[in-house]
Parts: sequence; structure tokens; C-alpha cells
Amino acid sequence: MSEKILVIGESRDGVLRNVSFEAIAAAKKIKPDSEIVGVLFGAKDLQEQGEEMIKYGADRVVAVKHDKLDVYTSEGYGQAAMSVIKEENPYGIVMGHTAIGKDLTPKLASKLESGLISDATDVELDGDKAVFTRPIYSGKAFEKKMITSGIVFATIRPNNIPPLERDDARSGNVDLKEMDITDIRTIIKDVIRKASEGVDLSEANVVIAGGRGVKSAEGFQPLYELAEVLGGAVGASRGACDADYCDYSLQIGQTGKVVTPDLYIAVGISGAIQHLAGMSNSKVIVAINKDPEANIFNVADYGIVGDLFEIVPMLIEEIKQLQ
Repeated sequence: MSEKILVIGESRDGVLRNVSFEAIAAAKKIKPDSEIVGVLFGAKDLQEQGEEMIKYGADRVVAVKHDKLDVYTSEGYGQAAMSVIKEENPYGIVMGHTAIGKDLTPKLASKLESGLISDATDVELDGDKAVFTRPIYSGKAFEKKMITSGIVFATIRPNNIPPLERDDARSGNVDLKEMDITDIRTIIKDVIRKASEGVDLSEANVVIAGGRGVKSAEGFQPLYELAEVLGGAVGASRGACDADYCDYSLQIGQTGKVVTPDLYIAVGISGAIQHLAGMSNSKVIVAINKDPEANIFNVADYGIVGDLFEIVPMLIEEIKQLQ
């Protein structure tokens, strides 16, 4: 029997996040001949989500359904995850490096007395050992790490490892697991999202980010329009958040979200090192700034020197004409 790798999926509003499929692809890289077992938690029917994981490469799925798993708590998800891990006795565990992943996986690693490689951007094989690449020093350098003994446990940075091709012909079992969830000390009574609806910022393929140069909350409106026509998400520098131009949930940088989209458009952002730590690994960076000496141009693939309030509306109109 082949060894198992558990992939802990994550959903939002009943829809699996793309990083769940990226984690399956990473699991295949860790041990190509392994059995990929998807793991889902929730309070509602998880059959459809389980089938989706199978279409993207999972061999079967274990779904833990309980009323106390309706929203994330470290106690609830931790109990459910540990129960599945003990039952499956996996070779490895993979999860997205998301807000939930960053909270849950260190707790699991501690209980398992296991190492944890966090925020991996790539996986390759050296013989039969998986070697993980992860950024260090705020993205200025990269290190390669491997786990030499025990469970291979890792979180994957969203938007770095492409998912496998979806195969609608794939089939597998979605097994419902029942268990008691006890001793929940945290009770979530309500969830209020301040972030805009639509594309999730950390997984968006296109990000339009505004800085202090946007000058006001109203100045962000053209950025939302540009994001809409490009099918992307809006982010911000800390300076823009500190100035109350937008909510801190949009902050990108060392103390905010880390994004690696295919296209990053920095609008009115000077390019402080703390901001660059959150976006410098984007595949293509476009900077729009009226200051030709702005630091953002040092990392940009394309730079536009000029008034953003003139340039952004022009971009919107040009893109609309191409669609």
C-alpha cells in the first residue's frame, strides 16, 4: 500500500479556495506515488467540495462534519485534524499558508512533536526526499529545507505551485467521519467581513494596490474599477491604511498580507522595503508614480511616470475596448 499524504482543504462561503488545489499539486511533488487524501471540515454537506478535491488530484477525501466546525476555531479544527491524522497515520501533511493554515499547523506540529516547513513556494525531489524552497529576510533571499525524519509537514504559499489539471473523469470516495468536538473555549457569535467581496486578495492573479499617492478613500474607487475589469483584487500599502483611505484587511507588506500574483500594479506607492516584502515575488510588476525616483521603480518590470488620476482611467478605458 502506498504511503498517504493528507491535504487539508479550506473553503470560504462553501467554495473551496484555490490554495486547496495547489496543496494537492504540492503533495504530488513531495511523493509522486503516494495516496493523496483530502481532508475537509465543516457543518454543512461536504460531498460536493470533496468531489472537487478528487477532480483536482485527490484519491479520496475524509470529511468531518459537525455543528462546531461551521466556522474556524483552533480547538475545533485541531481536534478534528488530530483525529484524522491518528487514524490515517500519514507520511506527510500539506495545507495552504493562509490565515487559518498559519494558526492551525503550528498547533498540530506541536501535538505531533513534528517539524513544520512554513510558507513554501516550491517543492522538488532530491532522491526520495522532498526539498522545500521558502523565502527568508522579507523575501530578499531563499532557503531550501527538508524534513529528515518524522512527518513531512508543510504549508504552501498561495499562487506559487500551479494546481493539477482538473479531470472530471476522476472518481473517489468521500467518507463522512463522525466525532465529538468537545472543550471549545472560543465561541464565534458573528463574522463581519470588512474586506470587499469578490476575488480573495491573497489568491488573486491580478492585484491593484494603492498607496498614499491615492490621497483619499475616494481615490481608491478607480482602483476598484481597474480591478473589476481585470478580474483582480485591490490591496494597499500600510501608508494608505494608516491614512484611513482603506481598511487594514487590504494591507500588503511585512506586517500585512503576502501576495504573489501574475500581475501586480502599484499605484501611488513609493516602495518602502516593508511593502516590497509583501509583493516583490509577483511575476510582473507595473508601477505608476509621478516621482521618477520612487523606490518602487527599482523592482518594477514596467514603470509609468505620471499622474495616476489620469493614467488609471485611461487604462480602464483601453482594457474595456479590448474586452
